[in-house]
Amino acid sequence: MEYLIVKWLHVLSSTLLFGTGIGSAWYLLFAVISRKVAVIAVVTRIVVMADWLFTGTTMIAQPATGFYLIHLAGYPMHSRWITWSLALYLLALLCWLPVVWLQMRLRDLSAAAAHNNQPLPPAFWRYFKAWIVLGIPAFFAFLGVFYLMVAKPA
Repeated sequence: MEYLIVKWLHVLSSTLLFGTGIGSAWYLLFAVISRKVAVIAVVTRIVVMADWLFTGTTMIAQPATGFYLIHLAGYPMHSRWITWSLALYLLALLCWLPVVWLQMRLRDLSAAAAHNNQPLPPAFWRYFKAWIVLGIPAFFAFLGVFYLMVAKPA
């Protein structure tokens, strides 16, 4: 029963992690494409909040439950699928940490532009491009982790 509860928590937190990431990226991307500064300001504020609330907590829950599942199931830590999963997860984490900072900058710049009824400054666009560049490898890293977690290839 313990294994099933931990596995359920692991699957639930992975769903929240990936779902929040995809949802945030979708809404922020299309808010920016709209070029409506007030919309961008609202969406970036919500994306930052969601990232701290959901992504931040699940980025901690995933390895905690994952390592416990490895222990409960008796998998050797040096299994290739576990090693690759950890490497891909680390890659996603290393992409996410600067993305959080970028999102906070996007939020602040768009809020100031909306408040002053001005267009978005050039810095906003530089940060937005970096946000996209970091989001792409994180997305594919998580896809790889999902594959490895399900398939557990030898």
